[in-house]
Amino acid sequence: MPQPVGAVPAQWGRPAQWGQPAAVPPPPREAWLAPQKVEAIPGTQFAVVHLNVPPTTSGLAIGSLVAGIASILVSLVVVCFGVAGASAGWGAWVAGAFAMIAGLAGAAAVVLGLFALRQIRQAAAAIRFTGRGVAISGLVCGAVGLGLTLLGLGTSLLIQVSA
Repeated sequence: MPQPVGAVPAQWGRPAQWGQPAAVPPPPREAWLAPQKVEAIPGTQFAVVHLNVPPTTSGLAIGSLVAGIASILVSLVVVCFGVAGASAGWGAWVAGAFAMIAGLAGAAAVVLGLFALRQIRQAAAAIRFTGRGVAISGLVCGAVGLGLTLLGLGTSLLIQVSA
């Protein structure tokens, strides 16, 4: 059945016929951004609404974990190339090159982990950061990567010098 010209369907939230209210569903009870506090501005009809913003995981913590895992993986490459090429004479050189990459990644993981812990500890007004465990994991992975890098480089140098 065709609608008359100028009639607005009820599902649009406007009255189906002028003078009658439309059936509009109420907002959900558990709104994602429910207002935490409403402060009226004196002398006006406006107000400031403070929304309850959900916490977010710190990007520094995630970066720390990624750099720490990369440091561990590259330090294993340092050990493999250092031991495999020690008898041929090129093991320490290649291990040293990869040790630079692993060392930079491990140092970056430690620094990012410390910055992430500081960011999480500070109370910000608008955004709350989480991810303390991720930051600590990145810090530990970076330290382990640095340790394995030094151990692998030292082992490759020792094997090459003694061979």
